[in-house]
Amino acid sequence: MLKGINQWCFPDATPLETLFAHSQKAGFDAVELNLYQPGAVGLTLETSLHEAEDIAKLAESFNLQLRSLSTGLLWQAPLSSPDESVREKGRAIVEKQIELANAIGADTVLVVPGVVDAQTSYEQCYEHSQRELRKLIPVAEKHGIQIGIENVWNKFLLSPLEMARYIDELDSPYVGAYFDVGNVLQFGYPEQWIRILGKRIRKVHVKDFRTNVGNITGFVPLLAGDVNWREVRTALAEIGYQDTVTAEISPYAASPVQLAYDTAAHLAVILDQETAE
Repeated sequence: MLKGINQWCFPDATPLETLFAHSQKAGFDAVELNLYQPGAVGLTLETSLHEAEDIAKLAESFNLQLRSLSTGLLWQAPLSSPDESVREKGRAIVEKQIELANAIGADTVLVVPGVVDAQTSYEQCYEHSQRELRKLIPVAEKHGIQIGIENVWNKFLLSPLEMARYIDELDSPYVGAYFDVGNVLQFGYPEQWIRILGKRIRKVHVKDFRTNVGNITGFVPLLAGDVNWREVRTALAEIGYQDTVTAEISPYAASPVQLAYDTAAHLAVILDQETAE
């Protein structure tokens, strides 16, 4: 498996050249970039394909792969919205992700499928998001890009059986799961999710979580929480997963760049099946 780090692990204003340099020095194989609003560092909604290709060349100069593309923009324009114009914006975001992913040589885009809230019922979220994803499948197929549905704290797809069903109903080899290990710990066991989702898993995010905290402040660096990393590693091996394992952790308040070096060391422990308890 490859060691990856998400752009979010660095402070927002970090230049890509600096980010790539530290990622390489820390020992990562890959960096996961994010799609942002215009004006941010890196890939944005206004980034041209030529500009994206230049970013890919910069990453390559540091011997780093760009294997996936994430975004947080779908929280503001969910594919599940009852407002059709909002869903159109969400669909445009994913289309841009797919186009840029192809340009930088990535094979997967991370997609938050929808959000259940007071305005959007669970049933509506299910129906609306699947409808929009079916419109996006031809775009993904055209560019050869996988749509990775992520499990997040969106009050949706709360069990691995349901997530597997949701993906299977879309009936496309271009739709799978972007599995986040830390996100399920509050209400499940990641190793069980991995075994149930199996070959549907396209990419993996890792962070740790302290269940006794029980809210968003419970997310902590790798090896500092309650994830049973030995079981997670065993489950990934059982399903034959050999792709990127990407850390998605908030940067340290002090010496934020140090997070990359610590996380690379933690990932080495996890992926080598050494004691991680």
